[in-house]
Amino acid sequence: MSEDAAVPDQLLAEQFEAHRAHLLAVAYRVLGAGDEAQDAVQEAWLRLQRAGAGGVDNLGGWLTTVVARVCLDMLRRRAVRREEPLDPMAPDAGGGLEPEAEAVLAESVGRALLVVLDTLTPPERLAFVLHDLFAVPFESVAAVLDRSPAAARQLASRARRRVREVGPGAEDPTDARRREHAVRAFLAAARGGDFGGLLAVLDPDVVLRADTAVPALGGIERLRGREEVARAFLGKAQAAHAAVVDDAPGAVFTPDGRVRAALEFVVRDGRITAIEVVSDPAVVQTLDVVLLES
Repeated sequence: MSEDAAVPDQLLAEQFEAHRAHLLAVAYRVLGAGDEAQDAVQEAWLRLQRAGAGGVDNLGGWLTTVVARVCLDMLRRRAVRREEPLDPMAPDAGGGLEPEAEAVLAESVGRALLVVLDTLTPPERLAFVLHDLFAVPFESVAAVLDRSPAAARQLASRARRRVREVGPGAEDPTDARRREHAVRAFLAAARGGDFGGLLAVLDPDVVLRADTAVPALGGIERLRGREEVARAFLGKAQAAHAAVVDDAPGAVFTPDGRVRAALEFVVRDGRITAIEVVSDPAVVQTLDVVLLES
């Protein structure tokens, strides 16, 4: 290989390595086995080598999608062969994970949760992990699963319900009390025009996504960063009511007694990492809503 050819290859490898820890975390949570996670990430690297990064605006998102699809295929093959995943607590379950990635996994993935995930169908498991644990928007989840965003929401909702039913002692990353507290704090700060309060409950890298441009937010479809998101909601959400939306923490707008729009929140470690604004009437009417306040 000439030096000229080696330079692009090296740059591509460096770009991939910058995302490796994240990809391993996604694959491990989906598959529950370190060696299979390594295989999925290696397959993503091979596909990147073949396709190249040219024309890819968001390499991290592209790689996450590739790993998700590879994991989905592996889960389906596992189900067909009726194979059991490796014991996640076995000494070699890390499958050669880097120490930093292994520490993150040990902190956020518990045996009880992985046992419950093993009872889900492959699409349910993938939808839950991608959306609830990694804040991947349902539009992207739907693309991986080759289903509609509404169907992806329903899959994640069913999975979320099963996870919530895990017995005492399970390491549940979707702890209901902490999520509800974060949502209530967000709504109170938004209504009261409390900029500092909004910043306190928002993750620094929080992402706001809307299915269509929302007039109440100035026609916004996407924002990133807590200061930008805080400004978008400052003094607003006056008519929002805290609710459980498709078994996720949320809020709804009911100007005439009917749900016309909804906010769905992803909460990690007590902070909001993603907000999805749902305003498409066709999707809104499929939402399962339980009001927490009148």
